[in-house]
Amino acid sequence: MKQLILRSGKYLFFFVLVLLLSLSCNEIDSQIPDVPVAFQVSLITHNELTVPGNSVYFPGPGFGGLIIYCEMEGSYYAFDAACTNEINSSCRVDSKGATGTCSCCESQFIFIGGSVVKGPASAPLKQYNVSRFGDMLRVYN
Repeated sequence: MKQLILRSGKYLFFFVLVLLLSLSCNEIDSQIPDVPVAFQVSLITHNELTVPGNSVYFPGPGFGGLIIYCEMEGSYYAFDAACTNEINSSCRVDSKGATGTCSCCESQFIFIGGSVVKGPASAPLKQYNVSRFGDMLRVYN
């Protein structure tokens, strides 16, 4: 009986280990290089970001610049503007409202989740964290 319990414990440990490894392998790693991002933007200066459905491109931060999108009042998304198909800082996603188009390969992305709408790109845009403090947005990784 003791051997059966030990054998069951080993199988359970092995099963949990395989499960954890398989879950970590399913994560989608961004193909865009990691660069430190700590960017702040004033909603007073950039009041177009207070209107739901608007997006603004900011050159400089991130690998290819940043796109900040206002989904609805108080709900923001931030993405690296580098296309996931053309991975270089000169091929950037031009933002227009809730969507963006790569200037090089013409892949189209939607800014709710950064998903590809039309390829050749197959990976979503690299997303950054956004926090709001009063009239300031903080974008960071």
